[in-house]
Order: sequence, then structure tokens, then C-alpha cells
Amino acid sequence: MLRKKRVLYISVSVIILLFIIDIIASFYFYHLAIARNQKDFLQGNEDLEVSAQALDEMLEGDWRDWVREQNFETWNMTSYDGLKLQGYYLPAKKETNKTVIFAHGYLGRGLDMGMFGQHYYEELGYNMFTADLRGHGESEGDYIGFGWHDRLDYVDWIHRVIEEQGEDAEIVLHGVSMGAATVLMASGEKLPNNVKAIVADSPYTSVYDMFAYQMDRMFHLPSFPLLPSTSAVTKVRAGYGLKEASAVEQVKKTDIPILFIHGSADTFVPTRMSEALYAQTNSDKELIIFDGAGHGEAFVTHKEDYIEKLHEFLHNRNL
Repeated sequence: MLRKKRVLYISVSVIILLFIIDIIASFYFYHLAIARNQKDFLQGNEDLEVSAQALDEMLEGDWRDWVREQNFETWNMTSYDGLKLQGYYLPAKKETNKTVIFAHGYLGRGLDMGMFGQHYYEELGYNMFTADLRGHGESEGDYIGFGWHDRLDYVDWIHRVIEEQGEDAEIVLHGVSMGAATVLMASGEKLPNNVKAIVADSPYTSVYDMFAYQMDRMFHLPSFPLLPSTSAVTKVRAGYGLKEASAVEQVKKTDIPILFIHGSADTFVPTRMSEALYAQTNSDKELIIFDGAGHGEAFVTHKEDYIEKLHEFLHNRNL
């Protein structure tokens, strides 16, 4: 009997210890990836290494000078939950009803999308709007929404663009990485008919799937039980769960045409996630995989083909 009690005591103690470790780890991963702070853990991440060509373009490309030379209007908005958000609007040289709305990637800023915006503006003659997602740039927020709460912010930004452009506005949503997930998550909301097309470059299927992939790849840890408990912490601290933040579930509901773009050599967000999203999308859709391109770099490494496919997609939708 004494031996059984001792075994029971040890077992209960181990369970309690593991539970405490799990809770501590959950807060750690929340702080690491979701809380707004310096993300040093990404430095030296091989999955985020890009080609020398892409690195030069991203850091020192002519598009940066182009952005500085433009007279962007600063737009401000209060989100549905009281955050002050900031966006940037650039009217086209020649009056048009066509506008591209951009969404940037993790730890980026709205004007980073000038790399793509320069082409829409100079070559396609579009108005351009881009925003700092919550928890980024000049927008408020002490957490990163990974697209989930941002999707509702973008619904509001879309309406703001329509107010500016008029009821005949025609809008293209274009996002990269987390921004791609953001516009896909927005696609499942009740959007005005003015939104004519979506371009999603290197998106993930859901925040849970993305974290599970990175948990294994970066830390060699199983997703269970760490991710369910991290999701619970995120629900309390940031107001959303990792599984509910799903681009897959949102694209099932949309009727907006979507162009999915991914690089075959993307090891940060695996190519299979775009393939899964494409498979679950019920609207008009296309999937283009650029051979050898890493995460979010296809616009640089395969620029001519990227632009050709983009133009073809937009042209076929009368945009």
C-alpha cells in the first residue's frame, strides 16, 4: 500500500511539474512570437535567407527611393476594438477607379509594399493604399494578429478607399506572407462587390499550422501540448485562438477570384500551404509556383514571369 501511495505521489508530482513547464513555455512562446517586441530569434534563421539578388532589391532597390519621392497621404482610423491604425494612400497620376490595397509581412511596415506598389502605380496606373498592420509600424497594438484581427481592420480600410474613390471603385487586395494570410482571411468576410480580385503571395493556411510547422523546424518540439496551451494564452492576451485564425476556413466562403503565388524553395512557409489553400478555395482561382524561389522573393527572382502572370490574372478579370 505504501509503495502504491509513493508511486501515485510521484506520478501526480510529475504531472504537476509538466503542467507548470507547459504553462511557462506557453507564455514564453507567446512573448517570443506574438507579443509586440524585438524578434531576435529570427536573426540567422536559414529559412529566411534570400538570394543575393533578392536581398539587394529588398534592402537597396530603386523602389525605396521611389517610395520616399511619393507624396503619400497619411490616413488614420480607429479599429473596432479601439486601436489607432495608420495607412498610406497615393492617388494615381491619372484619375482612375482602380486601387490596389496592400498587406505587408511579419515585422514589416506598410510602405515596405512599395516594392510591388511601384509597379501597380507606374505600369498599371492604379491608386495605391497600404497600411501598418496592428502591432507594426505606426499602428497601435501590443500583439501581432497574424492576419486574424487585421482582416476586420482591412474590411474597414476597404470601405475607406471606397469613400475616397466612389461607389464605382474597383479594388485588388495584394498581400505577402502574413499579409497574404490577412487578405485571404478578409476574403471570407462580407466584402463589398468593389473587391474584384486577391493576390496572395506565400500565405499560410492557419496560424496554428504555421506555428506547428515552425515549432518542429526551429525548436524540434511537438505541437502538443505546447500549441494548445499557447493558443489559450493567446486567446486571453490577444483575443484570438491559433486555430480560429484560419485562412483555409475563410477562402471556403469567398466568391472573389484569387491568385496564389509561392516559391518552390520556400522553407519558412512551405509551398504545400498554398496548395492546400488553393484546393479549398471555391471561387475562381489560380496557383503559380515559381521554381527555386524562397519565401516572398519571387517578385525579384522571377520578376518578368511574376509580372506577366499578374497582368494576365488581372486582365482576365477586366482589371
